Amino acid sequence: MVRRVVVTGMGAVSPLGNDVETSFARLKVFENCVQVLPELAEYKNLNAHIGCRTAFMRPAEWTRKTTRTMGDVAMYALSATEQAVAQAGLEEADLQSGRTGVAYGSCSGSIAPMLDFYSMLKTKEVVGVTSGTYIKLMPQTTACNLSVHFRTHGRLVPTGTACTSGSLAIGNAAELIRWGVQDVMIAGGAEEFSPTQVAVFDTLYATSLRNDEPRATPAPYDVDRDGLVIGDGAATFVLEEYEHARARGAAILAEVMGFAETTDGTHVTNPNAETMAGALTGALRDAGLDAAAVGYVSGHGTATKAGDVAETAATRAAFGRAVPISSIKSYTGHTLGACGALEAAMVVKSLQTGWYPPTLNLRHVDPACAELDYVTGDGRTLDIEYAMSNNFAFGGVNTSLVFRRA
Repeated sequence: MVRRVVVTGMGAVSPLGNDVETSFARLKVFENCVQVLPELAEYKNLNAHIGCRTAFMRPAEWTRKTTRTMGDVAMYALSATEQAVAQAGLEEADLQSGRTGVAYGSCSGSIAPMLDFYSMLKTKEVVGVTSGTYIKLMPQTTACNLSVHFRTHGRLVPTGTACTSGSLAIGNAAELIRWGVQDVMIAGGAEEFSPTQVAVFDTLYATSLRNDEPRATPAPYDVDRDGLVIGDGAATFVLEEYEHARARGAAILAEVMGFAETTDGTHVTNPNAETMAGALTGALRDAGLDAAAVGYVSGHGTATKAGDVAETAATRAAFGRAVPISSIKSYTGHTLGACGALEAAMVVKSLQTGWYPPTLNLRHVDPACAELDYVTGDGRTLDIEYAMSNNFAFGGVNTSLVFRRA
């Protein structure tokens, strides 16, 4: 029997704010979080000097023991997860029953601890390397640290698929619940800011260079867009089997109706509109829905030339109509491993409130982008039951999630 999967908790650490409610409310200010970061100007040959940073403050109650194996990326994940677990009302018995698992990811672990290993190799002397150094930088650092902190004993699914890390975690977690493997899953994604991430996209000529007008960028889908802006943060979902949630009286925030993942199999960085569309149609099929039932799409919308064109072509192919679409990245920048979960959380809030945010800085839609209903201005009030959240990543990984209003 296929079981229903619902959302009972959400948490966030983002450039918009350090919880979901604040982050969603900040969308109605209609101003992005991009700022000039003077530290980026210190790097020779690094052209982009702008980014979106969280204003995260480590809680005073977190002891050294709590965070000794955590870099910033794991601490962001922990903060978001504490919020989600609290909202869901999960008790220790729920977390430690063996029926609760963790699916979580990021592009990589923390970058700073790598310097200790680099120093060792360079100087031939082991200095600064501790028992926690590798744990902070390992790709599964968020998932493992969360599992240990909350003492879960169920499945552990680390997702390190770049910009789909968060969405893939949510999708995989939903499938584990749907097929009876787990009753509850902690799922999401996180990323900490590093100049190295800016450099990755800078060398691909994919970063915005509007260093003198940070509020004007990124501009997803706009004819004058000039690239993405790097951000950081985390978002966590508590997913739960429907009857399990009802039995313990949990409030249901939304239902995960469908999920699909496809891989391009053609190129590690160049998007493939056909296989991207396959993820969208797959998620609709998984949800048992016709495309006409979905009233809004949260687009990946990175503001790169090739990415936006391929994504909109895929969306048009999957829907066959000008479905309403907007990009949260116009506010937060590209939060990489966090974006799939953070943007999905904003979709759930939109379904709850009926208000859907605009794409900032979108003034003139690029004629090369497909014909869609691009949400601009003050956003859009929609009375809809289903919404979709899409993300695409290096390696040719494509994900799509369909949510239902509670």
